[in-house]
Amino acid sequence: MPRIAGLWMGIIAIVVGILIIVFPDLLNWILGLALIVMGIIAVIPSLRR
Repeated sequence: MPRIAGLWMGIIAIVVGILIIVFPDLLNWILGLALIVMGIIAVIPSLRR
């Protein structure tokens, strides 16, 4: 997986910030999806045992 740092991280933060200001409900969707993905990533290794 490529590392995202520096300039690209700043650009991504600015774009996401603008999207959240324009679409406030988008923040709920982003957080919800992020939590679901993190949960799946956390559960998969324990299922492989």
